[in-house]
Amino acid sequence: MDSMIEIKIDLRVVKKDLISGIHQCSQRGLNYSVKWLSEINHALKELQLSPDELPQHVDDTQDELEEFLLAKSYFDLKEYDRSAHFLKDCVKPKPRFLYFYSRYLSIEKKKLDNMTDTNCPPDPTKNESLKDLCTEMGTDYFDNKLDGYCIYLYGVVLKKLDLVSKAIEVFMKAVKAEPILWSAWFELGRIIPDKSAIHSPDLPDHWIKYFFIAHTYLEQLCNEESLQMYNTFYSMGLQKSTYILSQIALGYHNRRKLTDAIEMFQKILELDPYRLDNLDTYSNLLYVLEKKKELADLAHKVVNVDKYRVETCCVIGNYYSLTSDHAKAVLYFRRALKLNPQFLSAWTLMGHEFMEMKNTNAAIQSYRHAIEINSRDYRAWYGLGQTYEILKMPNYCLHYYKQAQQLKPNDSRMVIALGEAYERLDKTENALKCYYKACNLGDVEGTALLKLAKLYDKLSETENAAAAFTEFCLREDDREMRAVEEQAEFYNALQYLANYHLKKGELDDAYTYAYKCMEYEETKEQGKALLKTIAAKRVEQEPGPARINESSTNNIDMVFSPNVL
Repeated sequence: MDSMIEIKIDLRVVKKDLISGIHQCSQRGLNYSVKWLSEINHALKELQLSPDELPQHVDDTQDELEEFLLAKSYFDLKEYDRSAHFLKDCVKPKPRFLYFYSRYLSIEKKKLDNMTDTNCPPDPTKNESLKDLCTEMGTDYFDNKLDGYCIYLYGVVLKKLDLVSKAIEVFMKAVKAEPILWSAWFELGRIIPDKSAIHSPDLPDHWIKYFFIAHTYLEQLCNEESLQMYNTFYSMGLQKSTYILSQIALGYHNRRKLTDAIEMFQKILELDPYRLDNLDTYSNLLYVLEKKKELADLAHKVVNVDKYRVETCCVIGNYYSLTSDHAKAVLYFRRALKLNPQFLSAWTLMGHEFMEMKNTNAAIQSYRHAIEINSRDYRAWYGLGQTYEILKMPNYCLHYYKQAQQLKPNDSRMVIALGEAYERLDKTENALKCYYKACNLGDVEGTALLKLAKLYDKLSETENAAAAFTEFCLREDDREMRAVEEQAEFYNALQYLANYHLKKGELDDAYTYAYKCMEYEETKEQGKALLKTIAAKRVEQEPGPARINESSTNNIDMVFSPNVL
């Protein structure tokens, strides 16, 4: 883990930059940046600047002001082609940005209008209008005619055309030219390849970089580092920032601290009851914990706020999924994608629903779209692995589980899935290593020991199998409630151990396990038979003091010996 980053921020400088950034981004129609900046600014409302500290805005439109104001009025009404038409001859930075942005949004709007009911967006790399725009912007970029805002937009176009390495370079130039432009930092964080690039010397030394580092850590699932930074922001005076609180909630969600994440989302809704951002993740948490009433209440609440938001559709979709109405769930996830085809969560959740409906082709399509939007979505990689497992294509299955495990290396579920894929391909040594690693990671689903034991049994390594079964039974015996399948596995393991100790002549241990088998209907008869055999063996033995058994219970560590692997 990286050493903790020392964060030094002057909140008065932050406030001044925020006010300036809100004005500049608002003038250019960058509404999401305005929203992010405004939320941080609102959290600092108790910090008042003197008139001398307030930024003085200089309008750079000058003699192009009439064209700019006319085009901006059309832009605000989403008449993008009309807006671009009146700006095509403008050269000043602000009108030039609005010209390129209008053209870009026109291309995006037409793409959405032409989408079929299958919700499958066309390949952006084959979009000639987008390529033409990229060429025009590229010419201005290489002639140094673009300001920071236009450079950011050029990066967006490059990213759309899947020119990722070039897009990273361009976004880095954008944040250097306009550090307060959060959209550029955000896009850079989504495509930057690894943690080392986060600390590039090419990035400006600006307070917003700390927010970028925390955001990118969260994107790359470095949850500990991310949470450390967001908790520092929280303690520095941003405890009322719903953005900071939501990022902390997402960090808890990624670390499977589900209760903590739910409490954080509840706190956010107390501060801002009409905030819908990230409520799709909140609904996922309620879904996983099967809190049907709370999920129904949340669905009712978000519909009253805005029924046509993507988050609203996902919340309702999760509710229908929890009630096993998978067709209706798919309908709402489709609606979400109609509103925003780039909404990652909807693609992944729809893939899960198609899996429930046994529609593997549609599930594969959905998961692939999720990966196209964000290649770090481990849930989509894992879903693809499950899909190809159902299709009995083990090599494909292994590939996708590997991707998921690389993204979540400390999640025992990913490691177990990878182990099962290796086992199906008869790569037993790799499978054993995976199950062993899952045991060391905590084994959240409690299946790693059982799989380890069964694989040792399959390899006729009875000593190791017995040691693993013994540890499995010790853990399971402490649990008060078990599902039907888990009960069957528990008693089958007891039966195995009874037979194992019987063969070794360790009759006391064999009796203990055989007697427990009598508690379960499926193993009751076998338990009776084993007890009769044990009784017969005892009669055969010569009378004498009871001997002390050295059972494999005391040798459980041998199953975890590195020599075994």
